[in-house]
Amino acid sequence: MKKNRSSKSWIIKQHRDQFYKRSKTLGYRSRSAFKLLELNKKFKFISKTTNLLDVGSSPGGWSQIASSIIKDGKIVAIDKKPMQKIKNVIFFENNFSDEKSKNKILKVFQKKIDVIISDMAADTTGNKGLDCIRTNFLCSEVIDFSTKALKTKGILVSKIFMGEDFLEVKKLAKKIFKKVEFYKPKSSRSESKETYIHCSILNAL
Repeated sequence: MKKNRSSKSWIIKQHRDQFYKRSKTLGYRSRSAFKLLELNKKFKFISKTTNLLDVGSSPGGWSQIASSIIKDGKIVAIDKKPMQKIKNVIFFENNFSDEKSKNKILKVFQKKIDVIISDMAADTTGNKGLDCIRTNFLCSEVIDFSTKALKTKGILVSKIFMGEDFLEVKKLAKKIFKKVEFYKPKSSRSESKETYIHCSILNAL
């Protein structure tokens, strides 16, 4: 009964959400599409020639936005969950954490890439502290991968939670990148602890 009430409350909340409503009207696969639009408006990291990797892409909200902007670049998306086809997007239904998946990504691009974006979050357990730690670990993994995949002047944008290990992830990012900034889009729910890290220009390691 408690689960049914919780599910009903979530549905009501979604329908009151202006970004959820707009995503349905505009045909976006998720309300998170607006987050990428805001992030790109602020930092201007996607252009028509960008070669881009979308990590944790399902159901495809971010890849959908990237595809609408990128016309002469390559887009690769990866998620362990299925994602319906998007024009000009190469999708791998694989776990990003597997080394084979990372090698597969590098092989497809065949050269260093311009941008990595990640809206990836760990599956929820009901324990907010644990969920925060697990999602921030995924963010750290994407930051580590950027040292192999990104061009020197490349950009990384990733979801991160404001939790007890936030400073550790920030420290890792500052070790790898010259410039590290944080931004919470207006389309992020106010009660959410999520924010986004924007990293640019790799340090010489």
